[in-house]
Amino acid sequence: MTTATVTSWPRNAESWLDERGKGAWIAAMIVGFIVFWPIGLALLAYMIWGKNMFSKSCNRANRHSNRHAWAMHKPSGNAAFDAYKAETLKRLEDEQEAFSDFLKRLREAKDKAEFDQFMDDRARRRADEARPVDTM
Repeated sequence: MTTATVTSWPRNAESWLDERGKGAWIAAMIVGFIVFWPIGLALLAYMIWGKNMFSKSCNRANRHSNRHAWAMHKPSGNAAFDAYKAETLKRLEDEQEAFSDFLKRLREAKDKAEFDQFMDDRARRRADEARPVDTM
């Protein structure tokens, strides 16, 4: 084994685990605790402080979306294609914003309907409680 191989295997292992997500890191930590507890403890410390385990930086989908976002804004060298791409991206962003607004209005309408139903039920219960009971 060469020195480059010895020094690069931790980086390769980290990349391999990152590709598989948080579950792979957790499994590696558990195996580390089983094999030799200081290894598991070191992996736990690294996951918490070194890898920002509890942030979105370890999320595989987030890495892919960042890669695609960068590719969407990179010029291709063809002015006509770049103009078309910019126009299409702008149209998609506008559609996404319109859809988000629609979902927000839909949620608000649903919340209002549920609240109105709650208030109607509450008023009906109070009216039933206030009604005198006939004992005949």
